[in-house]
Amino acid sequence: MPLFLQRASCGFPSPASDYLEGSLDLNRHCISHPAATFYLRAEGESMTGVGIFPGDVLVVDKSLTARHGDVVIALLDGGFTVKILQLTPRLALLPANPAFAPLAVDAEQGFELFGVVTHVIGNLRQRDGHCAG
Repeated sequence: MPLFLQRASCGFPSPASDYLEGSLDLNRHCISHPAATFYLRAEGESMTGVGIFPGDVLVVDKSLTARHGDVVIALLDGGFTVKILQLTPRLALLPANPAFAPLAVDAEQGFELFGVVTHVIGNLRQRDGHCAG
């Protein structure tokens, strides 16, 4: 895919440039550890505060050590969930939407950290109720 040298301003427009920087390979851009990386599609509204919307594709790296505040994929009670990892003061999985409650984690729940979300691929037109295509 072509990658323009000129950056797109999120404030005032900057002069357009016809110069290409080169090509952008999304696999190389998004994946540092190919053997440990997978894609997962997001479902639900609990992570909209960090820019994850229903239907978005999450790039998940299983080789990374999850840190406090990372967006993670966890296996909880036999199902996957995407949440913000809270390590202190006690282990919890936090939503990024105030309409949802945090998930307290205890040993009996079969909790496992599955990977760290490193990138989100989303369709902005679908987020506004438009049908892309």
